[in-house]
Amino acid sequence: MNGNIFIDAQEVANELGTSKAYAYKLIQKLNEEMKESGFITIEGKINRKFFYEKIYGGGRENGSLQR
Repeated sequence: MNGNIFIDAQEVANELGTSKAYAYKLIQKLNEEMKESGFITIEGKINRKFFYEKIYGGGRENGSLQR
């Protein structure tokens, strides 16, 4: 994990073991959820913390799953 606040489609695809096309669709869905909550989003990227909260329940940090 790098120190960037955002995660892009390539990193999402690598993290989840999916295609880059699916990663873009997932980012789009998550960004819509953020917009509904009043956040400003960047197309093709998602807030890293929000991504990990939605995918892993917030339990993943520094590349390892926290239980």
